[in-house]
Amino acid sequence: MSGPLASLKVLDFSTLLPGPFASLMLADMGAEVLRIESPTRMDLLRVLPPHDQGTSASHAYLNRNKRSLALDLKQAEALEIVRALVKDYDILLEQFRPGVMERLGLGYEALKAINPRLIYVAITGYGQTGPYKDRAGHDINYLALAGVASYTGRQDAGPLPLGVQLADVGGGSLHAVVGLLAAVIARQQSGVGQYLDVSMTDCSFSLNAMAGAGYLACGVEPEWESHVLNGGSFYDYYRSRDGRWMSVGSLEPAFMQQLCTALGRPELAAQGLSPKPEQQKALKQALQVEFEKRSFDELCALFAATDACVEPVLTLSEAVAHPQLKARALVSQVPRGDGSTQSQIACPLKFSDGLPAPRHIGVAVGAHSDEVLVELGLSAQRIAELRQAKVVG
Repeated sequence: MSGPLASLKVLDFSTLLPGPFASLMLADMGAEVLRIESPTRMDLLRVLPPHDQGTSASHAYLNRNKRSLALDLKQAEALEIVRALVKDYDILLEQFRPGVMERLGLGYEALKAINPRLIYVAITGYGQTGPYKDRAGHDINYLALAGVASYTGRQDAGPLPLGVQLADVGGGSLHAVVGLLAAVIARQQSGVGQYLDVSMTDCSFSLNAMAGAGYLACGVEPEWESHVLNGGSFYDYYRSRDGRWMSVGSLEPAFMQQLCTALGRPELAAQGLSPKPEQQKALKQALQVEFEKRSFDELCALFAATDACVEPVLTLSEAVAHPQLKARALVSQVPRGDGSTQSQIACPLKFSDGLPAPRHIGVAVGAHSDEVLVELGLSAQRIAELRQAKVVG
């Protein structure tokens, strides 16, 4: 089985999370992904704990199904190898600061002269233009500047550090994949590629779908715990008697009625429809009292039998064992290369024709260097010379 993207070849210069997560999606769907890595400069993901048999679990996951070619891009011979590769690749993905690839002679204008069909994707924190284009940043900074953090948190505690990297993945990775696949479709009509500028801050700003629409159209500035979906209503988390948590999303009247009936307080349901902040606050307090009368296990059993949009807050170990996630096969066994396997999060997309089985976890730097260079037509002697000159790792 080859996968729906088996016709695409991707050169991936990215490191850390946004680019590698994007190319992981492409590789899982069958694209041929070749990572261009430095033989001397360590990718942080390779050393990030925890480790499994000496390999970072994050690296092994984010770089599965990808080959690795180690090149010192400071050397002219390495740049010539990249230019030779570009002739046969559809997509180039990079995550350097603006101008770095141009200074190397690997910018879009230079490479599209070699391959006009090339789709060139640049993921950065702030984009290729604007006063912040050269500024350093991380996920938490992009969410802050995009306005997301200003209403994601608690009034008495301030902004909430998210457990997942929303700007990196939701902003960078997912938007990059959507954009590059759109460019592939456009190329089918035009015959030429194009340049895609993906700013994680821009894309995070676009995720202000409801609050942003309200502010721009109506001038309503969102604040912490100020509207229905960010803690300003009963739509929230509630603590059990033993200190665990339940999520309550019973927005519709029918669900709200089931929630209150299950808790033995059917009379509270009418308050769920009230737009008045004081009534929502009183309802939350009443619901918290009822939740704290019961243990986590009791609440799980109670709401398992009720379709009220109430679910337990699970740990990762509990999520892995949950029957819904197990039924959806969200954990796969990926070959390590030594005959054993590693448990990893599976590709969540379900195609009627299926997807190819995972081929291998993330590999060592330059694990496929010789293989790739042979495919380019280089002799064993020439490859040995490049290794001796430390052009190739």
